[in-house]
Amino acid sequence: MKVKLEVIKAGKRLHQGNYEIDDKTSFGAACAEAWSDIREQCMARATSIGDLMETMNENVIAEFSGAEIRLTKL
Repeated sequence: MKVKLEVIKAGKRLHQGNYEIDDKTSFGAACAEAWSDIREQCMARATSIGDLMETMNENVIAEFSGAEIRLTKL
């Protein structure tokens, strides 16, 4: 099934993508891509290498905390 996956937090879209989701593997791959996209956004905001290394995964978790994951059938 073709779906649009969105991650939204406080009215701001953190990720959006269209995916073919047929099973747990394809759903996991879509979620992993969202994680990677948001992680790259966090890395781009880091002000130094030290800042990046200290908070690399923590920032991603903070971004997802309280976020809404929406799936819309296309």
